[in-house]
Amino acid sequence: MLLDTNVVIEFFRGNSSIKSRLQKESFLTIPYVVLGELYLGAYRSQNAAKHTQQIKRLLENCNVLIADAETAETYARIKAALLQKGKPIPENDIWIAATALQYGMRLVTRDNHFTEIEKLQLEHW
Repeated sequence: MLLDTNVVIEFFRGNSSIKSRLQKESFLTIPYVVLGELYLGAYRSQNAAKHTQQIKRLLENCNVLIADAETAETYARIKAALLQKGKPIPENDIWIAATALQYGMRLVTRDNHFTEIEKLQLEHW
């Protein structure tokens, strides 16, 4: 399973349902884009030190998937299909979806707009 930013944020906030689900996992996986969004949120917050520490603790038990040429091509196919349907979604979310598709992983999210992407396996928490 691949975690979307909003799931990780809810974990950081102490959402008990998400916390109990994630604690059952021995290792978590996030795409590089999620890591970037988490750091952006941390540096824009009132308490950057606290939030960057949360991220660093997460990374101790987390694999970060990076982008490559295959990710870029998958991104382009997804974006072209969304534009053709007239259903654009945020750019970072297209990269997150491309990563999930590339690695054949189920995306765990709280966003509904991912349903616009064909063949993307989703789990809503």
